[in-house]
Amino acid sequence: MIKVKKEGIILSKTNLEFENESVLNPAAIRDGDSVHLFYRAVQQGNRSSIGYCRLDGPMTIAERWDKPIIVSEFDYESQGVEDARITKIDNLYYLSYTAYDGTNARGALATSEDLISFKKFGLIVPPITYSKFVQLAEDAKINENYYRNHKFYYQEADPEKKIMLWDKNVIFFPRRINGNLVFLHRIRPGIQIVTIKNLEDLNEVFWQRYFEKLHDYMVLDPIKKHELNYVGGGCPPIETDYGWILIYHGVHSTKKGIVYSACAALLDLDNPAKELTRLPYPLFYPEFDWELKGEVNNVVFPTGTAQFSDTLFIYYGAADSHIAVASLSFSALLTELLLHAGIPLDKNNLNKSSFIPKTDIPLGKLSNNIKTYKQ
Repeated sequence: MIKVKKEGIILSKTNLEFENESVLNPAAIRDGDSVHLFYRAVQQGNRSSIGYCRLDGPMTIAERWDKPIIVSEFDYESQGVEDARITKIDNLYYLSYTAYDGTNARGALATSEDLISFKKFGLIVPPITYSKFVQLAEDAKINENYYRNHKFYYQEADPEKKIMLWDKNVIFFPRRINGNLVFLHRIRPGIQIVTIKNLEDLNEVFWQRYFEKLHDYMVLDPIKKHELNYVGGGCPPIETDYGWILIYHGVHSTKKGIVYSACAALLDLDNPAKELTRLPYPLFYPEFDWELKGEVNNVVFPTGTAQFSDTLFIYYGAADSHIAVASLSFSALLTELLLHAGIPLDKNNLNKSSFIPKTDIPLGKLSNNIKTYKQ
């Protein structure tokens, strides 16, 4: 078992209108000694925007904006922009998020060169209805659990209401793989993967061919007890010499309701559609009052990481009410995953650099250019 330390809550709601109900699920990216958080801010009435906070080191708040950095602008996100993740590919930051219009929740993308100004690309998930997906899924002969979500989709009084396929948790890998952009997404109950040369390739023809071979793009399906209901992407994958470490969330039903846990898996370095292993137990789960009780009870929802030396800090939403941090030894996590993968490990001969993520960001001056807004 990996020793995980719960560092506690670092961000809670304020009296500001845009975040007076809750704050949760932050995207995180390290730049030098700073960590930039792009968190979901919820105002009363369940309307979400993206707030911004900068940390000195992994946990000390240095600045926090008194207004959102990203807000709803288009019909497809009219009810909110939610649950961002962020990676840097080449010289561009990719901030993916869930766009919610009051009925449909689908993955969207915004990009930035400076972490200040973001340009919205729009929806990047398949533009099909749930009913069309059921037809395609049956034809593709995938796990029948993928088209057994009728009760989830058709909760409205009007059964003819057009409901799009919910496709969330879009997360980009932090570099091109074999020259391609690669991202994870989640059609319940599993995690899938997309590989493209350019974002413009995500057209109707692409998605038709994608669904015809959907079984080839399944990365993780729920198989362990703590994730039996469904799984979803959590933090951007971390590259190591041995593969990509993916911290994701797993959901299972209990007598007290559903429980969200943080989980970990190792994906193949050159072909991340291939799972090498996953931990047979949760990395961590709700155990403290601020994780057990809130807007949604029994939730830890990991969405971002930052590494300082050998310590990996995991930023997560706690009970959909607060932003909290957990920490662990990165080398211990990788070692544990390798052991479960059955990969021989000679600690005496192992190069220590193998435990250093290749995505660690060098010192920079970017954070000095971001304006501070006092509360």
